[in-house]
Amino acid sequence: MSGVGEISFIDSHCHLDAAEFDLDRDAVIERSIAAGVTQWVVPAVTSETFASTRQMQQKYGTHIAFGLHPIYEAQHRDEHLLLLRQELDVGDAVAVGEIGLDFYLPELNAERQIHFFEAQLKIARDYDLPVIVHIRRSQDQVLKYLRKWKVRGGIAHAFNGSEQQAAEFIKLGFCLGFGGALTYSGSQRIRRLAQSLPLESLVLETDAPDITPSWLAGPPPRRNEPAELRQIAVCLADLRGITLHQLAVISLENTQRVLGIATM
Repeated sequence: MSGVGEISFIDSHCHLDAAEFDLDRDAVIERSIAAGVTQWVVPAVTSETFASTRQMQQKYGTHIAFGLHPIYEAQHRDEHLLLLRQELDVGDAVAVGEIGLDFYLPELNAERQIHFFEAQLKIARDYDLPVIVHIRRSQDQVLKYLRKWKVRGGIAHAFNGSEQQAAEFIKLGFCLGFGGALTYSGSQRIRRLAQSLPLESLVLETDAPDITPSWLAGPPPRRNEPAELRQIAVCLADLRGITLHQLAVISLENTQRVLGIATM
C-alpha cells in the first residue's frame, strides 16, 4: 500500500541487491513505500547475483529479471548462460536483463559483449520474454541485434539517444527508461526527449544505487535509492504538463504492459 496518498509508483529498474544497501536495506524499502514507490523491478547483472536477485523477490516481493550485464563481460563464461536458463526455467522472471552493450568504457571487449548479448537475445526469444537493455553509447548497435533476433520488446534502460533512435526502439515494442539524469538542468537532450516522446513509451526508473538525481549530486555523489523516484516523477510531470497522479498511472501501466506484469 502506498505511503503517500493513493499515488503508487513502480521503479522499473533498481539494483536493491547491491552491496551499497547491505547495511540498511529494510529502511530503504520502508522509505520507498513511504514515498509511494511500492513495486520494484530488480535485474541481475552477473551469474553471481542471480541468488541475491531472487532473495529480493522472496523477502520484499520485487519483480525480478536475470541477465549478464555488458560491463562485466570479463567475468562471464558460456556456462553462465546455462545458469541463466535454469533461473528462467523457474518461470517467475519478468525479463531477461540487464543485458546489452556498453561502448563508453574503452577497456571493455566489444566482441565478448556482442557474443553474450546475442546469446541472451536468443534465450529471451526461446522463453518469449522481454529484455531490459543497457545501451550506453551503443544504441544503433543494440537496435541492430534486436532487429536480428526479434525479441518481444522490453525496456531501453537509461535512454539517452536521439529522437530517431527512440522511434526505432518504440517500433520494436520497447519503452524508454527515464530517471535521475532528467533532473539536471544541463541535460537538455534528455529533457527534450522526455517532454516530447509519446507518454505510452515512457517508464520511470532510478537505477539505484546509481544515476543519482540532481539533489544527491556530489562531491562525492550520495547513494540513490527507490524513494527518489517520486521526486524524479515530479520533474517529469512538470516537463510534460500533467499531474503526478497521471504520470504514476501511465508509467505503471506502461511497465506492466511491456514486462507482462499482472496488475495488482
